[in-house]
Amino acid sequence: MRVEELTAKILDNNPNMDRYQLAIAVSKRTDELLNGAVTKLNVAKNVKVADLALMEIAEGLITIKGFADNKK
Repeated sequence: MRVEELTAKILDNNPNMDRYQLAIAVSKRTDELLNGAVTKLNVAKNVKVADLALMEIAEGLITIKGFADNKK
């Protein structure tokens, strides 16, 4: 799936999250993966780490906590 499709899927499933919060979540997961965390997906080794983090979030394998509903 393309990055744009993954991003749209995540934002549709998480109405309280905006794209900036998603960027922070992807960044944090990317750092975890680069520091030795094991991926929860079975993918080829040539996938970029940031794309892998985005795929994990899109599949619901990574829980994103701490985003309050500021859009009231």
